[in-house]
Amino acid sequence: MERNGDDGLVGGIHPQSHAEFDGQPSALTSTFFLDHVGQVVLTFNSDGLSWNSVDSFTNDESSCLGIKLASKFATEIKFSDVYAVELINEGLVHESNIPNARRCLAAQDDEMYRFSVHGFQRSKTQPSLWVLAVYTFGHKDLQTCQMWVNQTNAVLNLELGRPRNLLVFVHPRSGKGNGSRIWETVAPIFSRAKVRTKVTVTQRAGQAFQVMASTSNKELYSYDGVVVVGGDGFFNEILNGFLSSRHKAPYPPSPADIVHSADGNGSFLIHHGSGGTVSNPPNQNEDQSPLLSSPGQQNGSGFSNFRAEDGSCNSDQDREFPFPEEHFRLGIIPAGSTDAIVMCTTGTRDPVTSALHIVLGKRVRLDVAQVVRWKTTSSAKVEPCVRYAASFAGNKVFLRHRSYEAEVAYLEAKSEETNSSSERGNMGSQIRGLRIPNKFERAVCRVNCTVCNKKQSHVSTGSPCRRPYSHPERARWLRSKGRFLSIGAAVISCRNERAPDGLVADAHLSDGFLNLILIKECPHALYLWHLTQLARRGGTPLNFNFVEHHKTTAFTFTSFGSESVWNLDGELFQAHQLSAQVFRGLVSLFASGPEV
Repeated sequence: MERNGDDGLVGGIHPQSHAEFDGQPSALTSTFFLDHVGQVVLTFNSDGLSWNSVDSFTNDESSCLGIKLASKFATEIKFSDVYAVELINEGLVHESNIPNARRCLAAQDDEMYRFSVHGFQRSKTQPSLWVLAVYTFGHKDLQTCQMWVNQTNAVLNLELGRPRNLLVFVHPRSGKGNGSRIWETVAPIFSRAKVRTKVTVTQRAGQAFQVMASTSNKELYSYDGVVVVGGDGFFNEILNGFLSSRHKAPYPPSPADIVHSADGNGSFLIHHGSGGTVSNPPNQNEDQSPLLSSPGQQNGSGFSNFRAEDGSCNSDQDREFPFPEEHFRLGIIPAGSTDAIVMCTTGTRDPVTSALHIVLGKRVRLDVAQVVRWKTTSSAKVEPCVRYAASFAGNKVFLRHRSYEAEVAYLEAKSEETNSSSERGNMGSQIRGLRIPNKFERAVCRVNCTVCNKKQSHVSTGSPCRRPYSHPERARWLRSKGRFLSIGAAVISCRNERAPDGLVADAHLSDGFLNLILIKECPHALYLWHLTQLARRGGTPLNFNFVEHHKTTAFTFTSFGSESVWNLDGELFQAHQLSAQVFRGLVSLFASGPEV
């Protein structure tokens, strides 16, 4: 059954568009030709668009000249999943030219105007993978098409958090040299969504850091965020450029600040006056440790008071950048060799999925570790150098399966969901090297994670200077000393294609904990077994006697060997002595967390 334009279907608005149904105004409706489907009734609802085949309005299956047409169906798209709607062109298009248009063969060809709704669908096999979806509707009246475009755009403009102006850095040689090509692939998504982008294709190492560090806060605030097209190492460069000249917080304690307590229980206390830390004035804020450096005393890091290439000092005081910062977000379009941060924040390494997270204005907060190197070698003098990391800080000597002697002190977390050896039972076999795992379900980080959204007392989201060791009487430091194959601290789970569950499966994006992983000297075969478990989905790489896992907010490290090189988000960092502390939810990302 086909009705003409005077009846309000093919040619205009459905007659019930201003009627009331159960006391509420009914939705706006019109009839269009939908590409690849045929004639549909399109409905404008409060939360999205839905459409039904015109065939569904008849009591029996439609047919034309004895040929059965499409059976009943219904589909929809939410406004929250739409990133753009646009008129395709100003001219008329013949219905016969619409690809796969289903129409009655006896009907006369109509000339149509068309508009497209751009959104996404979740993959049926990989829910975290978002696939572009385009729905193109045709109508013979231009004003009708324009009205629907205007109405939909008006709703999209009300969607909170969607960016309008972004600073983009492209690493052309990232991964396999695909950085520029990947940006060219996703750039049309930003253009279609009417997101303005200022693109910088870097020409040398450190260029992105220098641009971020020297850009004034006023200029940076003119953008909604920064997008990185590259891998974890390139993101680390942007992150450090962003935080180094803006994040003002005391250092964590140095290894020399941690001394034996008098209670004989093996714990340690913070001791004033060593490790290069400097005390604050007597009138300091009570939340700031009297044993830690003040923000203005961080010049030794090489990051604070950044000096530009022309020799001018960036004393940017035009506008302070508050932390945590909700409005300004960082985005990553994966183009690296591992892309662990993207895997943990979106669930997939797909550039299109990441681009959609950005243009749709998704938001998730991310913990950031501040790593302070006190000494490069055992004979070097104390020269604090600050770096920030978002995924992993690990000692890389273990790659050669060569053990080394070191000492680690870590802050006991009161609410620790610990996997440490002291709270696990043995299977009674030192040869096998396994332990009985804890009897609790892993609270894996997902979209709308309750762990990340839960307020915790060990860290304040409003004051990054407030740390547990700001009050020494409340801090209890524990020590682990011996020969190690590996020492690392995972800020997030660090999922990647080689470790599908990550280094720590139940690590979270924003719970305020570092996951300290200590792998002690062990037979080569057992260590390979550990790596095998790491490479398995559902594996148990932490359930070995030679593996210690502690959730903590800060730790210190001292090497007793001649070499100690760390890996910070893919970047090498030589450090004989270092300290690290975590800042909960310090930055926000254009992401929503993995869905699986």
